[in-house]
Parts: sequence; structure tokens; C-alpha cells
Amino acid sequence: MLGGKDMAFEAKDYKNDQYVRWCPGCGDYAVLSAMHRTMADLGLNPNDVAVISGIGCSSRLTYYMNTYGFHTIHGRATAVATGVKVANPKLSVWQVTGDGDCLAIGGNHFIHAIRRNVDLNILLLNNKIYGMTKGQYSPTSERGYISKSSPFGTIEDPFIPAELVLGARGNFFARALDVDMSLLQEVMKSSALHKGTSVVEILQNCVIFTNGIHSYYSDKESRLEHTIHLKQGEKMLFGKENEKGLYLDGFELKVGVVGKDIPLESVLVHDATCKDNTLHMKLSMMQGPDMPLALGVIRSVDAPTYEQCLEEQIKEVQSKTPIRTLRDFLYSRETWEIH
Repeated sequence: MLGGKDMAFEAKDYKNDQYVRWCPGCGDYAVLSAMHRTMADLGLNPNDVAVISGIGCSSRLTYYMNTYGFHTIHGRATAVATGVKVANPKLSVWQVTGDGDCLAIGGNHFIHAIRRNVDLNILLLNNKIYGMTKGQYSPTSERGYISKSSPFGTIEDPFIPAELVLGARGNFFARALDVDMSLLQEVMKSSALHKGTSVVEILQNCVIFTNGIHSYYSDKESRLEHTIHLKQGEKMLFGKENEKGLYLDGFELKVGVVGKDIPLESVLVHDATCKDNTLHMKLSMMQGPDMPLALGVIRSVDAPTYEQCLEEQIKEVQSKTPIRTLRDFLYSRETWEIH
């Protein structure tokens, strides 16, 4: 039976009896747990949720949700998720995908869903490798990375997922670490409440092929120095004592020590709702060692959704046409009787 004593949904209501098959220590466990907790926090009825995935380790997550689900084919989860949402706009549709599944074979579906602004919650688990197929470099692997398919180092520059999202005129982008459960739930909840395509990049650790790939940002000892948690309406401060801030020097985003390099008044205030994505792009592209990695909701702008516009268009056309049935359509033009 779903619901606790007060009939509110609990995290366990989104779990099923399937044995979870990931490597011990895989970051996917944290994402799954965060999804269970977030959906309970939102009060989503499991019967009103659909989780769609493609192919890869992360895409197994669909099996472990007590909701509707569809484990599709490689790279096509976005296309299927779009169809599900358009067919039943009342569903809360989540897509779980990896950097290979989403940004390589699925790249075209990904950018066009963003461009159309379909109301999907896309969780992009980025471990910078193809894990399930045993360690080939992916579209997010760094130049020079040595893998099974690049034994002398890859000679390709990687995609930065945020750059793709904002380049496709995306209205929502957030980023979190798999080891930060609180932030994971925060950005997932913001994603669910946003109307339109929302993309959450989750920096996820693969203990087998890229163990520690995100440790520069995720290690507890240095996380406060190497990342910045952006919060709406708050100063962009970071560091162990929040002693560092982001400011603009001309058109360049820089880091300064407050009270030494810059006054507090010069520190930028985060506005994820600004329609101009120039600063959002700069924030999302920051990387170490010179700049902190931006975490949290970087961009969240309201815009009409694809399915909303489609429904309105259908109603408008229906209101103007005399054709109401198939028979009306068949007899709406010149006809012939053949004897």
C-alpha cells in the first residue's frame, strides 16, 4: 500500500523489489536514492511518474523505480520521453541517461528536445567514460585521456554539457555531485518544479574505469575551495570562510578575495532567472584550477512548453474547422461513387 500513516508518500513508495545491479560504490546508488527522496518530498504519486532511459549503467535506474518506466534503445530515450509527455502531459516524465548515451548517439535528440522545450526532467550522469561497454572514452572525456579505445590518448576535445544546453537555447540547467545528497535533492526538486526541459548534470564516479575522475571537486577536504554553490539572489561567494567571490573585470569573470582584491559590493549576485544567458554560460563553463566549478541551479527561465503550445494549437484549429468526425473529413472535399 502506498503512503505512510498520514497517507503522504515516502521514499520507500518509489522503490520496488528488484535487486539493484551496479558495482559496489557506484555513484548511481546515490542518484537512485535522491530520486526516491525527491519524489516523496514533492508528493508525486508513483502512478503519475514515468522514468525513461536509454542504454548504459545509469539507464538501469528505470528498473529500480516503482513507477511507470521504459528502458529504450541506445540514444533514443529523449525521443521516447518526448512522445510520452506529448501523449500524456499530466505525467511527470524523467529521463535518466549517461554522457555516452545522451551526448554521442543521442546528441541530436537531446539538443532538439531542449530547443522545443518539452517538459522533461533529464538527469545526465556524467562519469566521462562508457562504463557498461567496458571503458571506451566518451564525448566528455578530456583530451589526452587514455582508455580502451584511446590507448595513446584521445585527440578530441570534450563536450561541456552546459555549453550544449545553453547553446540549444535551454531554459534550465543545474549541476551537482553524486556525493552531495542534499544538493542532489535540491536540484532534482527544482528540475521537477520547472516547466520545460530541465537538464541536471550529475558528476558521477565510476569506481571501475574512472575512479576519482571528479575528486578535484568532490573531495571533502577541498570541495569548498574548488566549487561554488550558486543560490538564487545570493552573493557568489565560496571558500572555507566564504572569503572569495566572483566579479566581472570588463567582460571577464574573475575570482577575488573579498576585502583584499575586491569589496563585497563588487561580488556578483546570482540570478538564474535572467533571460540573457551570457553570464549563465560563463558560470557553467568555469573549471579548475583557476576558477571554481559552479554547482546548483545555474539557469531557470520560464517559457512556454512544447506540449502546452501543441495543445493550444489543436484547440484553436478545432474551433475554426467544421470537420468534427472522420466522416466529416471524408466528405469535406469532392467525392465520387464508383459502381
